[in-house]
Amino acid sequence: MADHQLSTDDVRRLYDQHGPALVLYASLFVADGGAAEDVVHGVFLKLLRGKQIVPDAPAAYLYRAVRNAALNTRRDRSRDAPLPDQDIWFTHRERDREAAFALQQALRELPDEQREVVVMRIWGGMTLEEVAEATDAPLNTAASRYRYGLAKLRERLKP
Repeated sequence: MADHQLSTDDVRRLYDQHGPALVLYASLFVADGGAAEDVVHGVFLKLLRGKQIVPDAPAAYLYRAVRNAALNTRRDRSRDAPLPDQDIWFTHRERDREAAFALQQALRELPDEQREVVVMRIWGGMTLEEVAEATDAPLNTAASRYRYGLAKLRERLKP
């Protein structure tokens, strides 16, 4: 697999394709939506500046870079006073804030590893192979985390 620098158009396409899911993913690690957006924008800014070499299949790279940046942000802000945990991560199709909040709460209750894989797979549209690469986990482990995470979400969101 070859590594290369991306053109501005390449970066724009990647942002259009993965940006919203990456913000959701970053929200798993930082305190609020604004911080998550800042993390994602920082990763893409480095790409625009040509400071990063990216593999031909960039999805796993993007998720790993966002995770690392989000964890650094969380560590750097660990002394800040926490804000109420009321950021809404989702917009429900029918504007049902209660359903969106229920999904968000159910995701929060998952173990970190399962939540991470579910978000990458469902909202990031990544293959299990890409998820395994992004999380440095064996493929079978990523698949198990995904399967267990979905089962727990189904159980928690039963009517």
